[in-house]
Amino acid sequence: MSLLTTAPMILAQQTAASPQGGLPGFVIFGYLALFAGLYFVMIAPQRKQKKEQEKMLAALATGDEIVTTGGIYGTITNVKDDRFVVRIADNTKIEIGKSFVLTVVKKTA
Repeated sequence: MSLLTTAPMILAQQTAASPQGGLPGFVIFGYLALFAGLYFVMIAPQRKQKKEQEKMLAALATGDEIVTTGGIYGTITNVKDDRFVVRIADNTKIEIGKSFVLTVVKKTA
């Protein structure tokens, strides 16, 4: 074979591009869609619930009836920086951390 006949074949081999396909791009798009779905299903509602809990804790005052995460019902008698003093029975008061208040049973007017 001469140089004139082999040169076009060599150039043709070098310039022929192999098809890449769209599979890697599709997989990356799938992961991004999955992450976005998980965010809207799991993370966003938890953040909203946490903000509502913080708002409820900030609004608590003396006289409010609460339920703790341990299931103890009581009435707030004193509000401190990081905890509440709660009356749970006659002559029985306990101090609980603010984060342990689950919900408000009755809000004072």
